[in-house]
Amino acid sequence: MAMSYNVRFWDIRERSDRRKPFQIRWTVNGCEKSASFITFALADSRRAKLMTAAREGEPFDEHTGLPASELRAIKQRTTWYDLAHEYIEQRWERTPGNTRRTLADAFATITPALVHPGATYSDPRVLRRALYSWAFNKNAWQREPDEEWLHALDWMKRNSLPVSALADADVLRRALDAMCRKLDGKAAAAKTARRKRAAFNEALNAAVEKRYFAENPLNGIRWNAPAVNEEVDPAAVPNPAQVLRLLEAVAGQSGRGRHLEAFFGCMYFAAMRPAEVIHLRIE
Repeated sequence: MAMSYNVRFWDIRERSDRRKPFQIRWTVNGCEKSASFITFALADSRRAKLMTAAREGEPFDEHTGLPASELRAIKQRTTWYDLAHEYIEQRWERTPGNTRRTLADAFATITPALVHPGATYSDPRVLRRALYSWAFNKNAWQREPDEEWLHALDWMKRNSLPVSALADADVLRRALDAMCRKLDGKAAAAKTARRKRAAFNEALNAAVEKRYFAENPLNGIRWNAPAVNEEVDPAAVPNPAQVLRLLEAVAGQSGRGRHLEAFFGCMYFAAMRPAEVIHLRIE
């Protein structure tokens, strides 16, 4: 965002064929800006306000044409929810499906933690589903959310903290702590927490680019993913003889039994992922 003190103003122009006939025009470092108003008084008032900001030595943004004080006011009104929603919209088209799900999952976990002190939604599961399946899923924006989700999202918009609050280390730690827990309160896997932190970090990097922060506030936070015992219980893992009996039973099912026998057999004996098995071809 380039700022400039090189600001010039033109006289108000009247265009009688327009719905808002009175237009003010100004340039910021040679870049022309304009705004239209219904009455001359409104146009004159806005022009006078911009000229006052210029006379008082405020720099103007070349992109928006606004003085620095107005940009700061806009940024202070922007909430974390707004920022995350905008980030999803900007990233969506150039992001693969798995990454989209990762972003939605991360933001749906973080966002309920970044609310005003004491604010708690009555049904956390509904709020989580509304955030994951609608707020952070651009494909869903083509239709209105149902009434239950709409109520949850309205609550979220009212209670989401301003982006500027994330400069506070205690606020950031609330988000980081949320990544370490599942919705039922149990500890999340370390790799899940690290994946969500990476998504959070990228969103904050985008906020730095938009000049909400001078640097990413996460850079100064010491944090380690939780150490969770992810050992598999041997009693829950079938031995080779049991697997053979299971596969034989699957093969005996009508319809796609033989297909599924091959599918699960490849996963067990070749340690293949489901997607890898699906794309296997004879050649």
